[in-house]
Amino acid sequence: MIIGQIQEGIVLDHITAGRGMKIYDVLGLGNLDCAVAVIVNADSEKMGKKDIIKISGPIDIDFRMVGLLDSNVTVNIISGGTVVKREKIELPEKITGVLKCKNPRCITTTEQELQHVFKLCNEEEKVYRCIYCETKAEFSSVE
Repeated sequence: MIIGQIQEGIVLDHITAGRGMKIYDVLGLGNLDCAVAVIVNADSEKMGKKDIIKISGPIDIDFRMVGLLDSNVTVNIISGGTVVKREKIELPEKITGVLKCKNPRCITTTEQELQHVFKLCNEEEKVYRCIYCETKAEFSSVE
């Protein structure tokens, strides 16, 4: 199978096989007005199998959630048909305004204007805790 080269855009590479569609959904890529290709179970020397997402066109995407879903992802920025920037996605130290604290006694429950902020406590197990009440974040709606 051959998927054409893009001239301008972003390629998300090294996605763990089977997670490409979840990343597609979480990033809202179906709502874009540009071409998006999701390649699942592509052969990979490093990983055996992997998923790849190609987004044609210069766009601005918030990749905060990608690190939560799959910390193996590499983001390649394409301009003029060549990779001009390559970044390895890592788990963010803080997540603001993406997840909501589930603790009914947390101050974010009563103070609606407060942003929900979670800090990374255990990188290996992807454990985030609310900075206000230390409640562990639940990713059931994300993963």
